[in-house]
Amino acid sequence: MATSSSASDAIGNIHWLFGILQNIDVGLVVLNRRYEVQLWNGFMEDHSGHRASDTIGHDLFELFPDIPAAWLKRKIDSVFLLKHRAFATWHQRPYLMRFNSYRSITGDADWMYQNLTIFPLMALTGSIDHVCLIIYDVTDTALDEIALQQANAELDRLGRTDGLTGLHNRRSWELQLEQELRRHRRSGRTAALVMFDIDHFKRVNDTYGHQAGDAVIRAVAQAAADAKREVDIAGRYGGEEFGVVLIETDSSGAIQFAERLRQQIEATPIHHEGITINVTISLGVAVLESDITNCSGWIEQADQALYRSKKGGRNRVS
Repeated sequence: MATSSSASDAIGNIHWLFGILQNIDVGLVVLNRRYEVQLWNGFMEDHSGHRASDTIGHDLFELFPDIPAAWLKRKIDSVFLLKHRAFATWHQRPYLMRFNSYRSITGDADWMYQNLTIFPLMALTGSIDHVCLIIYDVTDTALDEIALQQANAELDRLGRTDGLTGLHNRRSWELQLEQELRRHRRSGRTAALVMFDIDHFKRVNDTYGHQAGDAVIRAVAQAAADAKREVDIAGRYGGEEFGVVLIETDSSGAIQFAERLRQQIEATPIHHEGITINVTISLGVAVLESDITNCSGWIEQADQALYRSKKGGRNRVS
């Protein structure tokens, strides 16, 4: 009776264990050395759309051709060879198999983000002829981390951006200016600095109001952003004054850029709440030379040129 009871208990335990494997909330897949499926639990049935009876005995990569076969085979083969676990996270690959996300809390996800663990299965003889793949649904964790990264990136962008114009703010722009100065010292690469401001800007505010003044600043900033190349660095220096660093640009090229920007702003009326405002800008150009030892000196040279433009009658380049 004891033997019969023990056998019955063992069968019951196996039955319970099988029930656990079928209902556990992770994917379980057992493969042999030919990558043929030996176990396919309920999680895999629910999310893959393939029943166990359709998968067992079949090559995993023939069943799912979208799986990165070379990558996964390298991992599986290393487990067979070294008899140690292998891992992959959603950071490396978002998923092993593209399953739909099914949780309401993760409704924003286009797929189920997955972590993967592969470990060897030792037979009674001590040989390793099978491996087990455990697929974890980590969509909640992944979305939280992605949202945090996006929030941090946005905070970083806001920390570098002038809120009114979308250009670099003064601190960020000066850091870029410093980097360009260091590059010049290392490689001798030329660059030019254009400083400019809006002529008679106080008159705009006094006549049309500060909201109109903000509209003018935004329009001028947009014109500068459109006129520069992608590699150039535009920033709002303060108030109605702006700076543009022109990378690998000599004096002639910088003057051409400044004159083109001046003409564009002079010829483009700014419309705000039914009124039309015409403005001009004055500009100063300073090419980066070997005698400039710091950013303050470079800005000072461009400001002096800007001052000459203003003293000479405004709406001009010096």
